[in-house]
Amino acid sequence: MWQRLKRWARALKNDGMTLWFCCRNPRMPLLPKLFALLVVGYFLSPVDLIPDFIPLIGYLDELILLPVCIYLILRLVPAPVLMESRARAAAWIAAHKEKPRSIIAAAVILLLWILLLVWLWQRYGTQLLDYFSGR
Repeated sequence: MWQRLKRWARALKNDGMTLWFCCRNPRMPLLPKLFALLVVGYFLSPVDLIPDFIPLIGYLDELILLPVCIYLILRLVPAPVLMESRARAAAWIAAHKEKPRSIIAAAVILLLWILLLVWLWQRYGTQLLDYFSGR
């Protein structure tokens, strides 16, 4: 089972890199490219939307959401673009180059968390203060 999990993780890394190269291909259709940019940005982001320290659901994005999104988007990619991108991704990985990082995606994810916290504070902040002040 451990070997199968490792193979699956390697395939996910390869498919994520393939999708990254698909986004960079000028022959990629616009709609799949937009979806791919969102998923690739998240794939390359050093920050998770659902932090891993949250029990059970912390790994939900890496174990279910991300692989499903990558799989579905790769099915929208034209065959010539996909073949070329897979070859480029395989060469990148074979050269032991580091996975690129997306600072923009990390900033967007952090912004989403900040907006959620601001909304929660506006919605429940006064109730929380009243509760702890004994009112």
